[in-house]
Amino acid sequence: MLFSILYNLCFQLSAATMWSLFAVDMKYALEEHEQHRLCKSSAYMNLHFKVKWLYTNYVKDVPPYKGSVPEYPSWFEPFVMQWLNENDDVSLEYLHGAFNRDKKDGFQKSSEHALFSNSVVDVFTQLTQCFDVVSKLECPDPEIWKRYMKRFAKTIVKVLIAYADIVKKEFPEHLKEERIACILMNNIQQLRVQLEKMFESMGGDRLEQDAANILNELQQTLNGSLDELAHQFACSLEPRITASVKELSDLLSAIKGGGHTIGAAQPPGAVAAEADEVLRPLMDLLDGSLSLYAQSCEKTVLKRLLKELWKIVMRILEKTVVLPPMTDKTMMFKSLTDNAKNLAANTKIEDMSRLFKNHMTGKQDVKNALSGVMDISKDFEKNLSPKQCAVLEVALDTIKQYFHAGGNGLKKAFLDKSPELQSLRYALSLYTQTTDTLIKTFVTTQINEDSIDGQEGSVGEVSIQVDLFTHPGTGEHKVTVKVVAANDLKWNVPSGMFRPFVEVNLIGPNLSDKKRKHATKSKSNNWSPKYNETFHFMIGNEEQLDCYELHICVKDYCFAREDRLVGVAVMQLKDIVEKGSCACWLSLGKRIQMDETGWTILRILSQRTNDEVAKEFVKLKSDIRQENPLA
Repeated sequence: MLFSILYNLCFQLSAATMWSLFAVDMKYALEEHEQHRLCKSSAYMNLHFKVKWLYTNYVKDVPPYKGSVPEYPSWFEPFVMQWLNENDDVSLEYLHGAFNRDKKDGFQKSSEHALFSNSVVDVFTQLTQCFDVVSKLECPDPEIWKRYMKRFAKTIVKVLIAYADIVKKEFPEHLKEERIACILMNNIQQLRVQLEKMFESMGGDRLEQDAANILNELQQTLNGSLDELAHQFACSLEPRITASVKELSDLLSAIKGGGHTIGAAQPPGAVAAEADEVLRPLMDLLDGSLSLYAQSCEKTVLKRLLKELWKIVMRILEKTVVLPPMTDKTMMFKSLTDNAKNLAANTKIEDMSRLFKNHMTGKQDVKNALSGVMDISKDFEKNLSPKQCAVLEVALDTIKQYFHAGGNGLKKAFLDKSPELQSLRYALSLYTQTTDTLIKTFVTTQINEDSIDGQEGSVGEVSIQVDLFTHPGTGEHKVTVKVVAANDLKWNVPSGMFRPFVEVNLIGPNLSDKKRKHATKSKSNNWSPKYNETFHFMIGNEEQLDCYELHICVKDYCFAREDRLVGVAVMQLKDIVEKGSCACWLSLGKRIQMDETGWTILRILSQRTNDEVAKEFVKLKSDIRQENPLA
């Protein structure tokens, strides 16, 4: 027993002494090698493993080293970092080789049940081998180990970002080969899955924070790359979706009945049957495509595709069916000849063909004018009747259920809250609103009507004074408008008289039984006329003054002919409600400016040919100054 104790003491003393001497020599030798790098990094790594073996087997439990952090990992840290740096190039080269082999083989699945290809497996095999080498060092210094993990995390980032970049570069070439496109998207998703496993192997929640942040950012980058590919793939299907939606639109437009009655009730069974028939072209396309994607895509990839397809379908339905683009949404009568324009600008839309027939004499002008009218009428024919709106509402619910797929597809919350569906439903809701509601919406949403087109410039200005009064008892409003003068009117008259006058229109809801228009007397051949005329408008108490505006036109009076527009300005009462009055000069433009909502409302109201308020509103807002007035 005593002999055994003495032997162990001698052994420990000898081991400690030998390690102490060995450590001094090794440390100085490695410091010299750090300066000159006399060997390959693999040689230093092999030496590292041998030193680790020596320390672990003979020194680790010997006083005074027992329980302490050894020094040797710090000797080898520069060389391990060198090896990790070199491994970047090795891994990237391996990546390119693996992807090229994969591409040559047609991106075959890595196994019978896998939905991704071999290159993903090969890339992570290489990264795992690298990690295994570093792990087997069993670095006992936690700070140095953290630095190794941070450096290795950067290697992972380089390799996986490079793979994602290659896929994104190659992806457009394979959009028509849907099987391959799905596999490439699955590959990016599999990178994310394998990255999560690698993260856990490196320590998971215990991983050094800097390294964890690097990998988390990489995960988000790959997530963005997958979104980008899914969006790109879905967009490649847009022409096919557009074609099927156009068929849907044709079927919908063929549905008759319902007239223009707002809120007309429709039999539920009949509407559902018509909705199914209308949806047939779109559903035929989606059934075939989504069945293929369900079989070919990872679940996460499929859901991303569904989201992108949902957005595209909703957007195309809105732009093709609910809000089809007009022939020219900046100038309704652009396609007419100059002579026809002058007549068309100041006439009622529904009576335009009659006006042309009565006033046009040149055959070519008539032909061109009627061609323009036909284009405009086609635009208005694209508007939906209440019955067609009801059918489309049912069709939207069916499409939503299809994308939800009984819980296997997109969540109902996502579908209901998606901006695309909300935008479509809002546009659709406009068709079933009353004229007063639509005019109120127009006034409250069109905040830049009086902005002057930079290319067209101002055509003059008009001075007005507005005073607002609200009866304290009844809540009814009174708007007093004094037209003071006009100034610097730009209007060329080839021959005849120029007789400018100012027309003031009150626009807003609940005015059908109220006086809505006043006009000053005309002034002969005066380009800066003074008027000093006062008008009064009465408004009920149903709405606030914020819902009203003054539409002010300067026109050239023409005997036995429509008066010609010189310029137009708009003053919204909400801008002066707080002050209660306003005196100002308003710049005159050639036409008012409208956004998509404004054009939609104008087009919907243009259908209501039996509604005097709607016809008057459409005429005012579509009126455009013509540059070559007839003599």
